[in-house]
Amino acid sequence: MTSGYRITADASLRARTTFGVPARAPWLIEVEKASALDKVLALPQVTGGETLVIGGGSNLLFAGNAPGAVIAMATHALRVLSDDGQHALVRADAGVAWHPLVMWTLDQGLCGLENLALIPGTAGASPIQNIGAYGTEVGEFIHVVEALDRHGGTRVRLDREACAFAYRDSVFKREADRYLVTAVELLLPRTPALRLDYAGIRDELGAMGISSPTARDVGEAVVRIRRRKLPDPAVVGNAGSFFKNPIVSQAQADALLVDYPTLPVFRGDAAHNRKLSAAWMIEACGWKGHRDGDAGVSATHALVLVNHGEATGAQLLALARKIAASVQARFGVAIEPEPKIIGATW
Repeated sequence: MTSGYRITADASLRARTTFGVPARAPWLIEVEKASALDKVLALPQVTGGETLVIGGGSNLLFAGNAPGAVIAMATHALRVLSDDGQHALVRADAGVAWHPLVMWTLDQGLCGLENLALIPGTAGASPIQNIGAYGTEVGEFIHVVEALDRHGGTRVRLDREACAFAYRDSVFKREADRYLVTAVELLLPRTPALRLDYAGIRDELGAMGISSPTARDVGEAVVRIRRRKLPDPAVVGNAGSFFKNPIVSQAQADALLVDYPTLPVFRGDAAHNRKLSAAWMIEACGWKGHRDGDAGVSATHALVLVNHGEATGAQLLALARKIAASVQARFGVAIEPEPKIIGATW
């Protein structure tokens, strides 16, 4: 460790991503103090080429090696900044692991993040993808995102509006080479407004014998559902849901329902469009449980691509492209990946 960061040359990245595919970086720079970022960004290893910032690696697919230095945020402070009895403002450094953060907030009697339990990754990555699950998105609770603006070399604080959150999207994703997230501030209520009408949460609570759930109960129900449906990245390499649910016009959704009346359709990001279930379409195309060598599709969830052991990122990407092509051919709907692809284009 030198002045808040550590540099490793020719570093393996296999253990840095939940897919567990082979990849290397010419330089891996682990940042343990946000104050060291100015020095890190001035290093010749960084200024000499393209850089990639990673968190827990749960939203990355390396189809090749990293083209330049990889910066890993390893800052871990977590605290309550203020609490008026109705809401608390929580600050998490970028390197804080997401699921432990969710459970910590529930332990503090805070609500809102319970439907986002057991999502892999870090606090710093959460606003980039505007992570979401079971009817909730993190952007709803983001108060401020602290970041280093690499274009201006200044520290900035972006409020929720400036973050420009959308479905699996944000200004941080659209301007990926500009902002380096250093911390997030979450405004969380103490009075729950539980969201139970999504993907079996009520049924799970019933199976748990709970009729009047707390936010903590909902979080536990979500954990149980996710563990049952989604493979553990520590056992089988994966990045959770690989494809985004596509958003189409209401007219297109209505036309699809004529031919496929059981296709799950949800309200989109506006009144005139609809969100379709990518998992349903992929399963309808016969991909659930499919395997091409060690690259495959989970047998329990059609949205999840898995590495059964020695698959490369390029092999997983090739499988993803075949899946997307079949959905396009059958339903006339384009599906896109959630993870960021390194070393190739979609």
